[in-house]
Amino acid sequence: MSLVLDTSAILAWVYMEERSPEIGLVFDRVLASGAWAPSLWRLEVANVLEMGVRRGRIDPEFRDATLADLELLPIQTDPDTEKYAWRSTLRLAERHRLTIYDAAYLELAMRRGLPLASLDGELRVAAAAEKVELLGQ
Repeated sequence: MSLVLDTSAILAWVYMEERSPEIGLVFDRVLASGAWAPSLWRLEVANVLEMGVRRGRIDPEFRDATLADLELLPIQTDPDTEKYAWRSTLRLAERHRLTIYDAAYLELAMRRGLPLASLDGELRVAAAAEKVELLGQ
């Protein structure tokens, strides 16, 4: 079975010091069954890695190598993310006081009936309230 993968889980896999056995299991599952992410995930991941370069946490070579590695993973972007942005995604954000970006991951997991891999505390609380299976912690 596939899953929805959020940026916090991706970054915990990318940065060795943040990796846990649970995140390792999530990525074993991604390799075996693939994953879904909202259409914004490439922008979000690239932004976080670029901010890591600007803050001196990583160098541009690490950023670029990481993005090349992520391209090899069987992660599909949802073509319908924006169709739900002003309706169900907005309602989830409002109900759980999430950013629209985080609510997009929750909406996708709910719409596809998939577990959500996230380390984001507020997103995990919202997912639990919506009875979405959680992975990664």
